[in-house]
Amino acid sequence: MEYTPPAHLTQHWQVTKPAARGRRGMVVSQSRDAALAGVAVLEAGGTAMDAAVATALALATVEPWNSGLGGIGFALVHPAGESRAEVVDFGPRASAHVDPAAYRLTGRMTTDLFAWPEVEGDINIHGPLSAAIPASVAGYEAIHRRWGRLPLADVIAPAIALAKRGLSQDWYTTLKIASSASVIRRYPSTAAVYLPHDLPPVPPYQGVPGYFRQGNLAATLEQLGRAGLRDFYAGGVAEAVAADARELGCWIGADDLAACEARFRPAEVVPWRGRDLQLTGGLTAAPTLKAVLARMAAADFSGGEPGAAWYGALAGAMQAAYAERLAGLGENEPDAAQSCTTHLTVCDAAGNVVAMTTTLMSSMGSRLLLPRSGVLLNNGMMWFDPRPGTPNAIAPSKRPLCNMLPVILAESGRPLLAAGASGGRRILASVLQLMSFIADFGMDVEKAAHHPRIDVSSTDAVTADVRLSQASLAALAGHGRLEVVENAALPINFACPNAIFLAPDGMRHGISDAASPWSAAVAQ
Repeated sequence: MEYTPPAHLTQHWQVTKPAARGRRGMVVSQSRDAALAGVAVLEAGGTAMDAAVATALALATVEPWNSGLGGIGFALVHPAGESRAEVVDFGPRASAHVDPAAYRLTGRMTTDLFAWPEVEGDINIHGPLSAAIPASVAGYEAIHRRWGRLPLADVIAPAIALAKRGLSQDWYTTLKIASSASVIRRYPSTAAVYLPHDLPPVPPYQGVPGYFRQGNLAATLEQLGRAGLRDFYAGGVAEAVAADARELGCWIGADDLAACEARFRPAEVVPWRGRDLQLTGGLTAAPTLKAVLARMAAADFSGGEPGAAWYGALAGAMQAAYAERLAGLGENEPDAAQSCTTHLTVCDAAGNVVAMTTTLMSSMGSRLLLPRSGVLLNNGMMWFDPRPGTPNAIAPSKRPLCNMLPVILAESGRPLLAAGASGGRRILASVLQLMSFIADFGMDVEKAAHHPRIDVSSTDAVTADVRLSQASLAALAGHGRLEVVENAALPINFACPNAIFLAPDGMRHGISDAASPWSAAVAQ
């Protein structure tokens, strides 16, 4: 008998994630522990902005592969009663001391979705020369200074408590650290924390997983709580970061830290089907989203859920927009990099709304832990094109193109939907589809979050969820190479979005990504 093995499927179950509902505040995060930290700050009288900062600081401890004090990010903050959101830009910037000549090309190209020039030793992807200036703490300080109500000591308290408790030693921690272990092992300070006995930490065979501490991170958070968040840039923490960076061979100097400031600007407003979509603009995925929406204006949004023609139109629109992005702005992410980011969405009872995306770029960033502070540095230099003379080329103090995309959809000046995602190039497709499922097709947040999606991150290929209809898959097959995959915890074939829908009747509905096991929406 001839037998042809079937394609292997990882999941023989249906994974669902519950929504949260309430009429007061809400926090949605890729870590429930961090979301609970944000809700605790809301309960203490904090604003959505306080809660967003508290959640982001907590994520530095409970989700070190995605974000942290050594990262960067963007936020949209829509204060209650205001007609437009503000952008808080704490995005990536190269050190003033960067030498582009250090990133020597091998002459080879990577051969995945994009042709990408390889750098000798992958020094733009991991290690001391891969780090951009860490601006996350500057962003959190700016948000708290401008809109916070509670003292910083109260806002940072949950993050300190979580850091003292330690990182959960469960199966997901094992999976995430094991995914980066081959690179982590090259850097002794990082391996000492995350690879005890040269192996990823593992949970017990039965019973309750324990916790492990992340070097000096708790002490650093305590210092920031006492001295203020600017201490990361001009104070005791800054001295520790600069000393480690110097000794480990990073470009980042004390002058880079001292000059690091978040920037404020009004959100860019794009009309979309009778509402106003508020975007960060600039060197994010926002310009490409605008190009996709322009091409989708005539698509069929009837029927309560997208059909084959809609998916086909989306695939074509995204491929055309990516062609413009790559030609006009330069490619910005080597395919060898496992992109990991985090997104949090927050609202409070008064109607303040925050959508914040922060990242270390790759999983665990540069994989370089600064021993004095316990801070994992980002690997933002991978977002530059290493070829001299290209639009996104490496240069001192330059800002690269990135993929982050927090959004707020407003109706008559009032936030209706706030959303964002992690997932590198995949962010744009996931945010657009989740937004459209809710706002255009009228799905409730649970149905929208579990509805199958596609991903288009190139000009000639489409990734499709295996749960899509045969008619939709057939429509997508006309747009180049079609890969049909599962939506699972690993491999991460789709981005991980989350959202809060602020219904006109005052009810708030929050949802996190079903494939992300730690994620949750928590209502006040």
